[in-house]
Amino acid sequence: MPPALKALLAQIIGLAGALALARVGAVTGLWALVATQALLACAASAALRSARWWLPIHLAFLPAVVGVLGLGLRPEWFLAAFLMLALVYWSSYRTQVPLYLSNRQTAAAVAGLIPPGAAKVLDIGAGTGSLLRPLASSRPDCAFTGIELAPAAWLIGRLLAGKQANLALLRGDFFAHDWSGYDLVYAFLSPVPMPRVWEKACKGMRSGSLLVSNSFQVPGREPDEVIEVADRRNTRLFVYRIGPAQRHRSGEMTH
Repeated sequence: MPPALKALLAQIIGLAGALALARVGAVTGLWALVATQALLACAASAALRSARWWLPIHLAFLPAVVGVLGLGLRPEWFLAAFLMLALVYWSSYRTQVPLYLSNRQTAAAVAGLIPPGAAKVLDIGAGTGSLLRPLASSRPDCAFTGIELAPAAWLIGRLLAGKQANLALLRGDFFAHDWSGYDLVYAFLSPVPMPRVWEKACKGMRSGSLLVSNSFQVPGREPDEVIEVADRRNTRLFVYRIGPAQRHRSGEMTH
């Protein structure tokens, strides 16, 4: 079942359960009803095995809606909020990749993996360019490219990058981009696209180059190195070195 349908089903189950409890007198009052629906929707989402990041969304959704409606805002504000969220998250419902922003501690750890000389680095799903901007500043000898599909994140990244000559932020689908010319490809996505990311890396990246995944491992493949980042979220970077063996196996799969 697609994630969006799971989310809708969880909300419906939560609402039906809350209304049933209200009818028998187990729940009284508007906010008690709202809180019950949120908890039941969260439980339904967990039972449907939705991604964990859906849980806080279900907990906050109806309370936020009721709270905002109580402010008496004009309808235009709701439309503006919807458009802004659509521009930020764009196709997240389809790709199952939310907006994650890399911090400076992670950028420093990635900097230690970039080979000496005029290396080329690609950030797939670059968001606002939070990883690439400090890297481009610290390594003017290297070329950095980021690809982001969501219009708002891409535009913010372009504005924040200013005139960094060695940083290019492109808008588009990173799977359609050629990865063959890069020494390091960085990904901070979600568990869902990682099998496809690994397949493309094996097919398209040259031997000796690195695939670095923030937080999410490639299923069934042990990383060549795991880097523990000293930040508040205890970030882990999974480093995979592309070798002839991976490229050979990838070629066999396509025949």
